[in-house]
Amino acid sequence: MRQVARELRSEIDSALVRLRALTDADVEAGPGAGTWTRKEILGHLIDSAANNHQRFVRAQAEDPFIWPGYAQDAWVAVQRYGERPWAELVELWAALNRHVAHAIESVPEAKRGTRCVIGSDDPVTLEWLMRDYLAHLRHHLAQILTERAARSG
Repeated sequence: MRQVARELRSEIDSALVRLRALTDADVEAGPGAGTWTRKEILGHLIDSAANNHQRFVRAQAEDPFIWPGYAQDAWVAVQRYGERPWAELVELWAALNRHVAHAIESVPEAKRGTRCVIGSDDPVTLEWLMRDYLAHLRHHLAQILTERAARSG
């Protein structure tokens, strides 16, 4: 999983320059009712990092690993990301994802096939979850950095 961790670190480094260049005014406007602002999308990525870090670590101790999903809209609303300074969110996102990258590269090969059931989703392997995490992060970074804020994960 070292390659996934390297790619995650590369995404962090690449995005940080562009994320830091955005201002609160740039990221607070929403595209419309029922959609997240770019600031809220980054908040969602923070929630995703926190949730997935737990999954990646805990799944190494259980097989099958069974864990609840999370209500992403509620998490974003409850944490009121729109009220937080953009610069704080950017730094938190980067630090959490560096920690996730470390967790990913620390997974032994023997644990990559751990069966994982998240919420009501079909079972997948731990390796699949880690690769999907990177794809999910890329998807939402593209939304933030191309001004196409949209709802959900």
